[in-house]
Amino acid sequence: MTSCTTHSVKSGRQKTGFELADILRRYLPSYLKTHNISLWQRKILYDIQICRTAACGAHLEVCDHCSYEQPAYDSCHNRHCPKCQGISRRRWVSARLEELLPVPYYHVVFTLPHRLNDIALYNKRLLYNLFYYAAAYTLLKFGKDPKYLGAQLGFMAVLHTWGKGLCYHIHWHFIVPGGGLTEDGQWLNLPYSDKYLFPVTAMSEVIRARFIKLFSKAYEQGELIIPDSREDLSNPVMFEYFLNDLASDNWVNYAKRPFGSPEQVVKYIGRYTHRVALANNRLLDIDGGEIRFLVKDYKNNGRPEEMTLSADEFIRRFLLHVLPKRFRKIRYAGFLASAVREANLELARHSLPVEDILVEQTHDWQDDDVEKCPQCHIGKMRKPAIVGPVLEDDSTVYFDTS
Repeated sequence: MTSCTTHSVKSGRQKTGFELADILRRYLPSYLKTHNISLWQRKILYDIQICRTAACGAHLEVCDHCSYEQPAYDSCHNRHCPKCQGISRRRWVSARLEELLPVPYYHVVFTLPHRLNDIALYNKRLLYNLFYYAAAYTLLKFGKDPKYLGAQLGFMAVLHTWGKGLCYHIHWHFIVPGGGLTEDGQWLNLPYSDKYLFPVTAMSEVIRARFIKLFSKAYEQGELIIPDSREDLSNPVMFEYFLNDLASDNWVNYAKRPFGSPEQVVKYIGRYTHRVALANNRLLDIDGGEIRFLVKDYKNNGRPEEMTLSADEFIRRFLLHVLPKRFRKIRYAGFLASAVREANLELARHSLPVEDILVEQTHDWQDDDVEKCPQCHIGKMRKPAIVGPVLEDDSTVYFDTS
């Protein structure tokens, strides 16, 4: 039986010093005695454990103010590692800054019905892709409709697979500029820029129909792996009944009002795109074979709530969110598709009022998450030098880069 308890706590977080890597070092050996996991999952768990340790190598950091030097261990750079996302986020945001347009930006979330969770676990790449294709089709279809816009939309999509307490909750987040490009390259703003992007109920009906069509085709072509728990779906008649149940489900999607400013867009997407299933600062205690951590209670305005899981159940839930190898969790489509993005943004800017929307002056994203100098407490610790391999006694060999 799964051990799981929750109770509310006061807002605010305290650093406990616990990390996901500590949980894996302590409890993963016993977990592997009773559970089989793939080589890909083993590699990810190994990377998380050795991140910023001697096993990853080291480098030399130098303060850009007082020239103080200190050695530091390298990161594993695994996208599932909670300690590596700051670096990835800074680089990604820096590349996105110049792509902002002086228009409202919208946030839309499409959620896959939980009825499909068992099948998705055995068909992650296929189901995640089909759901993305259905959601992207829905947005582009509404954008092309003259009733709503009459132009080609552009958007960025980010996959998240977790909900409260690391449960399996598949949903795509879309960040959508409030307008699009017409066939002759002119920018067309949404006629109701202070409201929601498109009607939620209408979008739900379209994405449901599109996904069921794609899902049924994958089944007919033998691309779908049927798990033992749903062996009944091997029968085409039972599969049709299953499709009918899907069609009767309420396909939840969520649409926020537009962001207040381009700066809010950058701050939001920069933090949201590189989230992992569980951040280290949410861990409260890992002793006694149980993991105690903070979750958000969305029924209570997102107030923090404590949850306790057995170590085995915690690891099992974390593994639910391991992405397939080389799966693209961040995607672009419409006029923001990678092959045409630069040219289309240029067309859009020529059609829009000239505004300076870059945010480097209001928020230094390059310095975000960079450690302050422990000596002068003013400068930032940079990485100008190369450091040799780490020796068995954890000492390091430095190479002269002058």
